[in-house]
Amino acid sequence: MKADTPSTRAPERTVRRLRVFVFGLFFVFGGITSLNDVIIPKLKGLFTLNYGEVMLIQSAFFAAYFLISLPAAAIVTRVGYMRAAVIGLLTMTAGCLLFVPASSSGQFATFLGALFVLAAGITIVQVVANPLISLLGKPETAHSRLTFAQAFNSLGTTIFPYVGSILILGSLAAEDTGALSGRALAVFRARETAVIVRTYLGLATVLALFAALVWLFRNQLADTPSESPTLRHAAKLLHRARFAFGTVCIFLYVGAEVAIGSLIVNYLMQPNVLGLAQEDAGKHVPLYWGGAMVGRFIGSYLLRVSSPGKVLASAAAVVIALLLVSANSSGALSGWSLLAIGLFNSIMFPTIFSLASEGLGPRAAEGSGIICVAIVGGAVVPLVTGHVADFVGLKGALAIPALCYAGIAAFGAYARRPWSETAAARN
Repeated sequence: MKADTPSTRAPERTVRRLRVFVFGLFFVFGGITSLNDVIIPKLKGLFTLNYGEVMLIQSAFFAAYFLISLPAAAIVTRVGYMRAAVIGLLTMTAGCLLFVPASSSGQFATFLGALFVLAAGITIVQVVANPLISLLGKPETAHSRLTFAQAFNSLGTTIFPYVGSILILGSLAAEDTGALSGRALAVFRARETAVIVRTYLGLATVLALFAALVWLFRNQLADTPSESPTLRHAAKLLHRARFAFGTVCIFLYVGAEVAIGSLIVNYLMQPNVLGLAQEDAGKHVPLYWGGAMVGRFIGSYLLRVSSPGKVLASAAAVVIALLLVSANSSGALSGWSLLAIGLFNSIMFPTIFSLASEGLGPRAAEGSGIICVAIVGGAVVPLVTGHVADFVGLKGALAIPALCYAGIAAFGAYARRPWSETAAARN
């Protein structure tokens, strides 16, 4: 008997509306996540941090995926996809508002706390969005549909950093923080971080309005996943080799992508790369994420006509080559080869997610929660990369993401054949 999914229980007109809603979610949480790449160089300068220390921004942010993903899946099971999305959006709003006391305190740790709360909301929204877009249509086109939705995520990651660079990076006062101390230093930091506060207050307003809109459509879908996720259930899913391998690769991919994005501004500022000023380097960040946007629209077609596993393995191999070129060259070639990685990153997250999730059926929300736990790679890999950069430099540190992409290429080769009912029976 065919398991119920949202697409089988809702009229086609409702399904189309829900797709638009999910595309909006991808746009919002993608854009807000990418703003970390802008505030990293800002806070690095204000708090006089090294690369290992400033990467705690990504650690605080992506730690939320590790701690919140399974509870988020439980929330979806209890209240349904639409109401869970509202909870996530309101939590994101609260995180944005916490930037006000963070700025007033002039303490780096308070910014980490605000980012954690913001990321907790994003985690809930992502646990909703990933399985929902997969279920809103035919199973055989899930790879393509999720990749297309991720293109809207990339649209957000393209727009937000450019605007953020103008609002945040272009406003740092030319003052030596090393000459300040005590109360004077705290006042200076509070004044300079006020631009971050204004940016996130604007986001809080938009998120609150979006939550209100979603609430109006909360009854459009009878959408309760079949069972509540527990650690025992998680362990059973991880017994599936394909699912477990894919979950590890989500850890590797997010970690590598975030590590590269976090270092782009400082990387392009190096004299032996492009030697750009901070704001100008920040304006190049959208090219990294914009490449992912273009690639996802192209990828949504390629994944319809080619084996998703083969496409994934090929893209990972190209990224490894680009990292080697960037690390072993200088000038424009070094800078642009790093920025070009975004184009080939484009299909990786949705393809890994959908390949790992094949055959989960009504346990899709549970699987999404478990996979989203692996997004904690964004907390671990950038931190390791940052510490390596402090010892061997930014170019040498590119070896860390290169190792991650090698694991992804291996998964693509492993999962090149479609999931079958025979394989499901064995698991």
